[in-house]
Amino acid sequence: MSSPPDHDHDHTQPPDAMALRVKALESLLTEKGLIDPAALDALIDTYEHKIGPRNGAQVVAKAWSDPAYKARLLSGATEAIAELGFSGVQGEDMVVVENTPQVHNVTVCTLCSCYPWPTLGLPPVWYKAAPYRSRIVIDPRGVLAEFGLSIADDREVRVWDSSAELRYLVLPERPADTEGWSEAQLAELVTRDSMIGTGLARQPAAV
Repeated sequence: MSSPPDHDHDHTQPPDAMALRVKALESLLTEKGLIDPAALDALIDTYEHKIGPRNGAQVVAKAWSDPAYKARLLSGATEAIAELGFSGVQGEDMVVVENTPQVHNVTVCTLCSCYPWPTLGLPPVWYKAAPYRSRIVIDPRGVLAEFGLSIADDREVRVWDSSAELRYLVLPERPADTEGWSEAQLAELVTRDSMIGTGLARQPAAV
């Protein structure tokens, strides 16, 4: 896999073959009156910007600031996430794995693109791409390095393979120097990639 696309910024890139096929299918269905483009755009916007990673960031921020909630999250993620009102299709059965100084976790779906929509929104294109799905299992350190994330040799890397029955969310390490921060402030440090495991939470100076 070549250098992964940027994860938190939009860059204009030529449409790939899959994007062109999707656009053609959308146009055909619109012509036949089977879909409403405005409704489709609203649905995508909801999952990308309103549901999306903001929900997961709230879960992580709550876990960082509330030890009792964190314990419930790690022992019964589906129920703990539902406490905050986040549940539904693609998030019925969740497991949260915690990053520590000794262990770094990263998630993938090697079969297709199973992804926790209620907490992370729509999956990024690279998550669904065959190179990521195959290589992250074989060479996780190398792939993470392509994302700009270098993992020390003495730190274990664990790869979690999502499925139609079970989806994973990474609880990233809380950045230093955030004592006394509110949950809203902490949520601003949480990135989508940090909850997949291909990135880290932002440092306080970055917000």
